[in-house]
Amino acid sequence: MRLVAELRRRNVFRMAGLYLVGAWLLTQVSSTVLPAFDVPSWVLRALIIVLALGFVPALIFAWAFELTPQGLKRDAEVKPDESIAPQTARRMDRMIIAVLICALVYFAADKFVLAPRRDARVEPATAALAHPAQAVSVKSIAVLPFENLSDDKTNAYFAEGMQDEILTRLAGIADLKVISRTSTKRYASRPDNLKVVAAELGAAHILEGSVQKSGDSVRVNVQLIDAGNDTHLWAQTFDRELKNVFVVESEVAQQIADVLKARLSPQETSALAKAPTQNAAAYDQFLKAEYQAHKALDSIEEIDSLSADAEYRKAIGLDSGFALAYARMAYNQLRRHWNVRPFSAAQLADVKATIDRCVTLAPDLAETHLALGYYYYWGFRDYDKALAEFSRVLELAPSNAQALSAVAYIHRRRGEWELALESMRKALLISPRDANFMDESGVTYALLHRYAEAEQQLIRALAIDPEDSAAKDYLWIVRLFGRGDVQGARAAYEPPPGWRIGANSINGGEVYSLINPRVYLQVYERHFDAALNEWDSAPVQSEEDRLTQRAARVAIRVIAHQQQSTQSECAQLKTLLDAKLTNSPESSLAMLQQVSWVDVCLGRNADARAAAQRAIDLLPVTKDAYYGPYQLTGLAQIDAYAGAPDEALQLIEHLLTIPAGSNMTIERLKHDPVWDPLRADPRFAALLKKKEMAP
Repeated sequence: MRLVAELRRRNVFRMAGLYLVGAWLLTQVSSTVLPAFDVPSWVLRALIIVLALGFVPALIFAWAFELTPQGLKRDAEVKPDESIAPQTARRMDRMIIAVLICALVYFAADKFVLAPRRDARVEPATAALAHPAQAVSVKSIAVLPFENLSDDKTNAYFAEGMQDEILTRLAGIADLKVISRTSTKRYASRPDNLKVVAAELGAAHILEGSVQKSGDSVRVNVQLIDAGNDTHLWAQTFDRELKNVFVVESEVAQQIADVLKARLSPQETSALAKAPTQNAAAYDQFLKAEYQAHKALDSIEEIDSLSADAEYRKAIGLDSGFALAYARMAYNQLRRHWNVRPFSAAQLADVKATIDRCVTLAPDLAETHLALGYYYYWGFRDYDKALAEFSRVLELAPSNAQALSAVAYIHRRRGEWELALESMRKALLISPRDANFMDESGVTYALLHRYAEAEQQLIRALAIDPEDSAAKDYLWIVRLFGRGDVQGARAAYEPPPGWRIGANSINGGEVYSLINPRVYLQVYERHFDAALNEWDSAPVQSEEDRLTQRAARVAIRVIAHQQQSTQSECAQLKTLLDAKLTNSPESSLAMLQQVSWVDVCLGRNADARAAAQRAIDLLPVTKDAYYGPYQLTGLAQIDAYAGAPDEALQLIEHLLTIPAGSNMTIERLKHDPVWDPLRADPRFAALLKKKEMAP
């Protein structure tokens, strides 16, 4: 009790209260004010740490010292008749009350004045991207993954396939809003928190199901639930022989449409009744192919996509008229061409032949036009023809998420930024929990230098999928290049994603894609030896990976001004790359980038610039406003090292005026060593100063 009385006398309790309330108010105000001035996020974190560390010293100070008319004195030195501790206590009480009033005023202002204004400044497209699941249509439905009740757990492909095909049929009904598979696949078959799941997906109704396959018999249980009041609207069990299982999907879709009072056109009614094949073995093989193709979507391993191709071909071998199998195989191949390894002209011709077979067999099948749209888009960047096909897809299947996202991406590549954002808004209504699509909306904002919105989307993507490597890449870019926040960029890569050597080099262009985001932060901080050592331990699995590894090491040494020590390696690498370019007339952008850095290493400046220019000719900004700027940046970087500062500065100034905010920013120009060769040029400093002062 004496200790408590002494703590009161020395105003230690009052100091604790005043310190905590004041620190809280300072933190809240700082969290609002600092982002408005683009202050790096580490500043706020540092402030919080300092305030936390200062709490105990403040209490010790209050215990050890007392304020007197003669100033601060140690408490032991103050005589009782000299103490003014009671007056100090009253002053501290008034200060605590004042700070509490300030906190209350701030809270009220933030909630009722600042927050509405912040919301009002967010344009409609941004609001929809931020809260894609708020507008819930009465005729909306999410089909959750079906539970596999078969004794043989390898039949999981069959349960997944039944769910997918029911979802596909529902997506063809214009009067329904059907949530995409990419958004529902992360949920359990029978979640306990159904209302929460429905709210996250923006769906008024949930379809749950289970599949039990045994020999030639199949049992399918389905139940439609009103998520608002957790009531069952309809449930049914279907017992079928495998050879008649096709009709179950049509029956389920038709009955759901009836329960939800969805209006069906004659064409939609006819489409619901059609079975994709009458061959049970072919259908079973097709579902295995779909299962493998879904695995390939979540992987960059070429083997997964090739395995799906093999399964599709088995299905087609059992039924040569299986149009859906042709269409899905063509899409799988085109995705491999775009994301894994570019096809030759002959391979693309084979894909077109497959799609032509689809057109002959099923001209009104949505998947036929989807494959044809991606053929024009991914195969040749023929955006007009691709958009026409995707429009046809959306006429046949209004809730087709792949077509909706493709429209957004094409607008972005054509430099139609507002149309791209609007299309993303529409796609996110169908795919509100699609982490990959949130990644793409995030990088779109980054390109437009709208880094706060970009970071918001990427953090949401990581909340959905903490292992989303693309979101980590883009968040790294936003924080490092957009904000100059090195610590924040490092935090974005904790834990670091896998290497993805091929995925990061396939499109070529700017040097960080060659050196790899996983390593580039070491280069950015000028830890060149650490970057080289990290590449030494990279999981190189193919000859292409080995070439990328060697070229990345060359680029690091050039940036570190160590190229003299690697002349022999550069000469050997030059021979290999030139041979590959000779045998590959289509010249991949990644290979041209590697050649340009090796040429710089060897002092072949004209050849280096020619290779980088060739990449621009293959993918100019006029052809691709999304990825074209990466090629321009790549040439500017080569120019900086190839004795062409005039051209480098001209390109940099141009890139700062267009949507290229994911790679060309003032923060990056100020700190990234890739631009060191220009730092002694007064024009470079003048350019930075001019752009920093620009509104």
